[in-house]
Amino acid sequence: MTAAHPAAAPGRARAAAPGAGARIWRVVRLNLVNKWTVIWIPAMIMFFIGIVNWLIWWIIWSAAAPADRADAMDGTQWSGGAFYIFVYMMVIAIQIVSSTFPFALGYSVTRRDFAIGSGLTFLLLAAGYALGFALLSTLEEWTNGWGLGGHLFTSVYFADETFAGRLFMVFAAMLFFFAVGAFSAALFMRWRMYGILAAGAVLALLIVGAVALLTYTQNWPAVGEWFVANGPIGVTAWLLLPTVIAAAAGYAVLGRATPRS
Repeated sequence: MTAAHPAAAPGRARAAAPGAGARIWRVVRLNLVNKWTVIWIPAMIMFFIGIVNWLIWWIIWSAAAPADRADAMDGTQWSGGAFYIFVYMMVIAIQIVSSTFPFALGYSVTRRDFAIGSGLTFLLLAAGYALGFALLSTLEEWTNGWGLGGHLFTSVYFADETFAGRLFMVFAAMLFFFAVGAFSAALFMRWRMYGILAAGAVLALLIVGAVALLTYTQNWPAVGEWFVANGPIGVTAWLLLPTVIAAAAGYAVLGRATPRS
């Protein structure tokens, strides 16, 4: 009777092994373990940016004549203060891949599970921040620009969009920066600084080549017409294409990356 126990042990071990979903969710939890970095610090900095913007608006509002205040505050719709949060998403992606990836491999996490889990982490963070951004834009409208007619979350890029439109635009834009950050970190993990420099050089050459092509063919008006025809939501939707390309490239590079000190 006791001889049957060794034969049953492998079966019990296999049954106890976590499934793919559980392994991926462990990566998500690992990526979110430092909530100060991924949640509280960006929120605090965004709050500080909002306070600074409000003080600047108050100076403009108090210095302008009552009849000119509305026109003076209209200029704040070109504010780029909220752009910080998008750039910080790229920083978060770089930090997650560069710091968590070596640690995860040390605990026998496969590269595939890490890539999928990190992608899910970015989706969750993008959804959460997009919802917060859209809610703040609605609150900004309800309070008439926080009482002064200012624009931070309702800048010209989001001003005429619905709640759903702003939600989609911010979500897609954040996914783009997440993908670019993860790809950059994967390049660094694979080829260190040489990979970053090579990718930067290729990108610079592509941009210069595109500018030269548009200039010599005199197609700049067509570019402007394309932006107008697609509108903010359409242009943002096109960001999903380079987002997918960057995510796929990052996955391919990370599959051969070897963490080094």
